[in-house]
Amino acid sequence: MRTFFKRAVLAAALATAVFTVQSPASAAEKSSFKVAWSIYAGWMPWGYAAESGIMKKWADKYGIQVEIVQVNDYIESINQYTAGAFDGCVMTNMDALTIPAAGGVDSTSLIVGDFSDGNDGLVVKKGKSIAELKGQRVNLVELSVSHYLLARALDSAGLTERDVRVVNTADADIVSAFTSSDDVTAVVTWNPQLSEVKKAPGATELFNSSNIPGEILDLMIVNSAVLKDNPKLGKALVGAWYEIMGLMTANGEAGTKALTAMAQASGTDLAGYKAQLATTNLFSEARAAADFAKGPVIQKSMDLVRKFSFDHGLLGEGARTVDAVGIAFPDGTVLGDAKNVKLRFDAGFMTEAAEGKL
Repeated sequence: MRTFFKRAVLAAALATAVFTVQSPASAAEKSSFKVAWSIYAGWMPWGYAAESGIMKKWADKYGIQVEIVQVNDYIESINQYTAGAFDGCVMTNMDALTIPAAGGVDSTSLIVGDFSDGNDGLVVKKGKSIAELKGQRVNLVELSVSHYLLARALDSAGLTERDVRVVNTADADIVSAFTSSDDVTAVVTWNPQLSEVKKAPGATELFNSSNIPGEILDLMIVNSAVLKDNPKLGKALVGAWYEIMGLMTANGEAGTKALTAMAQASGTDLAGYKAQLATTNLFSEARAAADFAKGPVIQKSMDLVRKFSFDHGLLGEGARTVDAVGIAFPDGTVLGDAKNVKLRFDAGFMTEAAEGKL
């Protein structure tokens, strides 16, 4: 079972790639859909939705078919979604902006599932403050959410990336690099690697995603045109999701069964999975998720993310300003070019779930 979760964007390739975008039969109503997911604590419910029959139940309710497909390579799943092979795909807010949206695919955040609340962190072997990082090398997956976290950590101490040397390191190599090399003195990574590097003798976590709540989001993204022409897809996905959220938060045999299945599918045990969920701020209630999507935090977060993305060339070669790609929110606010909105945050289906209207 694969245990490492790759959340990196493909640096040069995705910053400059020209996608042959083929909207997945999005210009008309259809009855069959495909949605991709990858292993991560906050996305394990999608695997359970398929395995348990809950997804089928909700799809049947609306007279459609929804195939939930696990793709082992996270970035590949987003690439396939962007190319039109899937109608929806799980991804972070940063990746949603810098891959499909920057690639020209109009995409909608259907479900705000959670935000990282300690799942991503900066760990050092020596030193007790971020200011002491000045002049050091920091190993991380370049141009990933780890890179973003580092930028936010440095900013909190009045430093910039120019004050450190970023060393691109594969996610699978982070733990061994930190524990076996004297040259590697600081790393930024995510769970489960984060929990391993924190166990190293003398290791100190200086900063983690709980210091920037609401900025690293995990979303269910769907093709906007497909959703517009097929609202039944949105209803079925949201209905299935919150039924599983209810199971996960309920005390009883059914909840334990669901959590145990998710734990096993992610390569850990029940205790291990619960530990991952402890640093994941899961929006288990539809009302809370809808309110977050409609609130000010998400707009502030996306403004920070788009500025980081532009500064690092992740909005594409043609992006001459940070406003190149428009991001729309439920209250009508648009960050960036209102004539080129390619990422939309929708609260409507989550609100329907909260009101029992699905």
